Amino acid sequence: MTTSSFTDRLLGRVKPSAWVPLTAPLVAILFAALITSIVLVITGNPVLDTLVTMVEYGSQPRSLAQIVNYATTYYLSAIAVAIGFRMNLFNIGVDGQYRLAGLVAAAVGGTITLPAPFLPIVIILVAMIVGAAWAGIAGVLKATRGVSEVISTIMLNTIATGIGAYLLLEVWGVRQGNDIGTKPIPAAGQVPGLGLIPDTPLKVYGLFILAVAVGIGFHVLLNKMRFGFDLRATGQSEPAAVASGVNVKRMIVYAMLISGAMAGLIGMPQLLGESYTYNLNFQAGLGFTGIAIALLGRNNPVGIVFAALLWAFLDVSANILDLHKVSPEIVTIMQGVIVLSVVVAYELAHRYRVNAEQRRVSRELAGAASITQKEGAAA
Repeated sequence: MTTSSFTDRLLGRVKPSAWVPLTAPLVAILFAALITSIVLVITGNPVLDTLVTMVEYGSQPRSLAQIVNYATTYYLSAIAVAIGFRMNLFNIGVDGQYRLAGLVAAAVGGTITLPAPFLPIVIILVAMIVGAAWAGIAGVLKATRGVSEVISTIMLNTIATGIGAYLLLEVWGVRQGNDIGTKPIPAAGQVPGLGLIPDTPLKVYGLFILAVAVGIGFHVLLNKMRFGFDLRATGQSEPAAVASGVNVKRMIVYAMLISGAMAGLIGMPQLLGESYTYNLNFQAGLGFTGIAIALLGRNNPVGIVFAALLWAFLDVSANILDLHKVSPEIVTIMQGVIVLSVVVAYELAHRYRVNAEQRRVSRELAGAASITQKEGAAA
């Protein structure tokens, strides 16, 4: 018996039909497109022309490179969130974790002297350690004191922002024109871009390869290892997990540590491939974007790929709308509707699967009863 089938029997989980997992996100996207079209009509903008403009701009070589770069960071953020989601842990603190990790890693990278490729490896490891340590605080509070990880991670976000501001302004910050940031990372610590998109000088982040490796590792961890079975079992039913010998409190801490370590990677593509310093312009809000993308991608490493690319396409395409006198906030409306509708669509899909399974069991029981009656009559 495989680990997957054992999990299904242990937890009574209904295997969805092949088409059901795809239906929820597709319905959500179509519904969001419908709402967006209505908003465009109300505001006096042509629906078809606006969508064509977005597609044409988003398919240009430079835009494609930007989409891949955006999607790389979005993907890492969503994976960090998805690890918690698979265990029913809501790590809302990814935003604070990756920004604090990025700051410390940038400071270390700008201070120490190592040859390539050791320096970028050290920077990445420092970021993962800081992210894991910060998320681990919430994990320990949850496991030992029963503190909700939602509350603790939100509070830790605020604390991380304050600590980061102090460290940047008072300890590690150096003046960079009108900005302030950490000492620049030397060439030995930089990761060169990849020329994956032809006909554009814009390079794809070199750590795009890291995002691919993280996705593969996430799949292997969840589906091919005992730890993944324990993680999924705990998320689906704690009593069933305890019955199978899982230490739930330990799994909570481990899950938060891994989620935080993945969160530490979020800022690395930008830090090592573009900015080479952590400054006041370092991108914020990626943790909350990851929540939306993880939901849309159903916490699946492959589904998250498509969700991240879609989100990145919308963000990049929004840049052209101003030139056509269309408010770029239309993209924000579409993204918001996608998040709301995908939650509703998943709930409807779940209810459909439950009802379908109940009907199947009823048919099997009715068939078994009929056979028993026939055998009794024959006897």
